[in-house]
Amino acid sequence: MSKVQYIAREPHSDTIPALQASYNRYFPSENDKKGFRHPNAQEIKILEANHNSSTQKDWSNLFVTDIFDPNRIWQTRFVGESVIGNLSHATLQYHDLVLETGIYNSFIVCCVIGNDVCIRDVHYLANYRIGNRVILFNIQEMSCTSHSKFGNGWLKADEPEKNRIWIEIGNENGKRKVLPFEDMIPADAYIWSRNRSDTELQKRFIELAEFGNDKITKTSGIVFDDAVIKNTSLIKDAKIGSCAYIKGAFKLKNITVLSNEDSPSQIGEGVEMVNGIMGYGSKAFYQTVAVRFILGKNCQIKYGARLLNTVLGDNSTVSCCELLNNLIFPFHEQHHNSSFLIASTIGGQSNIASGATIGSNHNSRSPDGEILAKRGFWPGLCSDFKHNCKFASFSLIAKGSYPYELNITYPFSLIATNGKDKAVTILPAYWFQYNMFAIVRNNSKFIKRDKRVIKSQHIETDPLAPDTIQEILYSLDRIITLTSCWLKEHHPEFSHCNTEVYQCAKDYLHQHPKEDLTLYDGSSMKKHGAIIIKAAKGYKEYRKIVKYFAVRSIIEFCKREKITRCTTKMITAVKKIHLYTKWENVGGQIIPQELLERLSKDIKSKKINNWQEVHAFYDFCESHYAEYKVRYALYLLEFLYSQPIEEFDKEIFKDIKADVLEVSNYMYNNSISSRQKDYTDYFRTITFENKAEMDAVLGKLEDNTFLHELKKSTLSFNANLETFFAGII
Repeated sequence: MSKVQYIAREPHSDTIPALQASYNRYFPSENDKKGFRHPNAQEIKILEANHNSSTQKDWSNLFVTDIFDPNRIWQTRFVGESVIGNLSHATLQYHDLVLETGIYNSFIVCCVIGNDVCIRDVHYLANYRIGNRVILFNIQEMSCTSHSKFGNGWLKADEPEKNRIWIEIGNENGKRKVLPFEDMIPADAYIWSRNRSDTELQKRFIELAEFGNDKITKTSGIVFDDAVIKNTSLIKDAKIGSCAYIKGAFKLKNITVLSNEDSPSQIGEGVEMVNGIMGYGSKAFYQTVAVRFILGKNCQIKYGARLLNTVLGDNSTVSCCELLNNLIFPFHEQHHNSSFLIASTIGGQSNIASGATIGSNHNSRSPDGEILAKRGFWPGLCSDFKHNCKFASFSLIAKGSYPYELNITYPFSLIATNGKDKAVTILPAYWFQYNMFAIVRNNSKFIKRDKRVIKSQHIETDPLAPDTIQEILYSLDRIITLTSCWLKEHHPEFSHCNTEVYQCAKDYLHQHPKEDLTLYDGSSMKKHGAIIIKAAKGYKEYRKIVKYFAVRSIIEFCKREKITRCTTKMITAVKKIHLYTKWENVGGQIIPQELLERLSKDIKSKKINNWQEVHAFYDFCESHYAEYKVRYALYLLEFLYSQPIEEFDKEIFKDIKADVLEVSNYMYNNSISSRQKDYTDYFRTITFENKAEMDAVLGKLEDNTFLHELKKSTLSFNANLETFFAGII
């Protein structure tokens, strides 16, 4: 264990050789000192009269400009060389903090200080580059080592591999770990963490992360223009962006705080952040602890949240909870008390309820379990799950303890426990039948909450997108397969039929859409499986939603291309677009799997050599997303009707139009009825004296902005639907 080193000094010597040896050999640089001068005799006299001191009696270690007022420096000690920009008589104000420019009651070691700053009561400031108009007030220690990485996973010259800072996401055993870097987005962390068997690709990911690292051990801390730091205990090896506001932080070490005037970041009281990168416009408050982390843009962590080995996607809020070893995509909400999220990859647009415990290792002999949940993961109050579990998109899980591993493949479903040693119950397509208001509102809600100025991570906020539709197709097939098993068991005529029973099951579901059909799926939960209730109804709803998505995607594409009607020419043109049928949610962006495979090949062949080029690939995919989606939409219609779209007759198109119109109207009508219950349900009214008070508290239903927007968009879509099919029906 290291201990305090005693260094003898000559009697009456003002020099501190250890400090000068540590810093002065490279900082400030000769370039930093160009255009600056030493204080003149009169200025030195004023400096010393103001109880300032320097390690050089002639003050030759201090460099100033011609706009230098020595009366702005009081009771400050300068060790080693420092450069001070313009220093004139002025005042800096930030909120209620009003301070005069200058340097007061501080200890400065080898710093480059910008114009018109206020440095007051900074007890130890060493090896920092301070921007213009920066306020540093009441700081105990602010220093930077010569080998700082500011939260990046780099190595400096001659550093051993063990010095790397990894973020161990997705699994507690560290086998999905990634190297943090300043521009990292959830998509990067995802493709890195998932391709573990490809050792060549994993090696290339490290090389991409190291791109641009000069490995030179000449680092100095940075505080950019207009930043404010006050009442803070320790800042070490930090890069603080412009307009950042840090107040009352406890410990900030080896971090980058990305911030600018359009997206200022804030760190508040009692916060401890170590080995990480904080995104633009993000906030950390009230005793939060973050260690080995990436915070996306416009995130909030607060109220004692603990974030360890976690990448948190843009527009997320976590508080009062603990997150260990996670990769979380954008729009994650976990702001209730005492919830745990351990060793998971969560697809974003998720909400973790109070008391939920996601991930437990007591079913394994080592901490190597995982949770994989696609977007829209909503576990209920006090629910708990053990490793390993996998959840389809928009899984709504009822309150309860789930003692066995789960494999939920039905998207938009409700899952409920029936107690220990019993099968769980799954209601497929639950959201479409009973919670359509949430589906419709989610997209609008997420778009409005996206406050990012620069949107590096593309995010698909619509619940109905190729990734979720792909899951619906799997569920349709699964329900047919389970129905065929049910037919064999309950109808003797099918007991010996293997070749035709699948088609018979499909026909049965079409002919009995209202039957209260209950199926058994043994692969949904370990030991006891799952009971699939209202399977026929779920099957019908799934099909209608696929049609709605397909037609909506085609109409949106045609609108962009200024095509008003469905024509043979349009269909022919769309069919020329390359068809992708497998999709993946990559950090929030939906990308065809085939293109991801191409990306991996380009990285391994060194066609792509840095993460900026990877991001350009994401941008390319996003720019063609509408085209990929419309081609997929045609494929979906052909899949549902088992024939090429060129062979569709008028009856098929009428059936498609009718189902799509029904879904469109149901989305609006269900949203209206859902909100009406808040005004008409007796128990919702009992806390109000009268209707006038209720309207004053809740607002009037007819004034609901979202419902007005939904009505307008529904009428517009229905009109476009009529026009689109006018030429073929």
